[in-house]
Amino acid sequence: MEGGKYTPLSRREWLQRGTLLVLAGALPGWGLSRAAEAATPPRRPWKGAGAVPEVTSVEDLMREHGVLRRTLLVYEAIRDRVQAGKEFPPQVLVGAAGLIRKFVENYHEKLEEGYVFPRFEKAGQLVELVGVLRRQHQAGRGLTGEILKLAAPGGLKTPESRQQLTELLGLFLRMYRPHAAREDTVLFPAFRALVPAKEYTALGEEFEDREVALFGPEGFERMVGEVTGLEKQLGIYDLAQFTPQI
Repeated sequence: MEGGKYTPLSRREWLQRGTLLVLAGALPGWGLSRAAEAATPPRRPWKGAGAVPEVTSVEDLMREHGVLRRTLLVYEAIRDRVQAGKEFPPQVLVGAAGLIRKFVENYHEKLEEGYVFPRFEKAGQLVELVGVLRRQHQAGRGLTGEILKLAAPGGLKTPESRQQLTELLGLFLRMYRPHAAREDTVLFPAFRALVPAKEYTALGEEFEDREVALFGPEGFERMVGEVTGLEKQLGIYDLAQFTPQI
């Protein structure tokens, strides 16, 4: 029935439906189970019942940016405390810089450099933007290396070292906020249009395979849990505190 009007089935459609009904009746439970399988998207072995559908490659990269942005909030809170002459739990800086190194730089950015950037360069599209993004990745790794040195025991004993930390965190914040925003609003939408549909789907699978290989079956969820713990230690987890009183 289309638009409220009955549309007769063709002879071929009747035969096809009739064959399915016969098969379903011949094998008890077969019809229901096969219908359920057809209606349910395939799940990876590590996903339990009720798991959400797989994310696409760009969705994967963008939600990883969410972890990055929350870690930037941790960096910002630490910087503000140091500038105000206040203390902060030293393990939070260690955890935040370690999260940036293992999840953002050694995983997320490697995906971009291995799968996203080369496709634009080969196609001759957004080449200048990709060049800037590559250089910023390198600069970010240098900043993280210096932050990790200061995060080591005894690294923040002098006023000079604390001042250096605020400068490094400020540089990291200043670069990565526009970096992630430009990727989300320019690069990733263009990537979706650039890559053929079949390849785009396969990349989503490849990204998730790499995530599982590095961080386990619930790798993304673990990273969210880590940054949540850092936020709670700093007292910035409660989202309501960021709401202005007007």
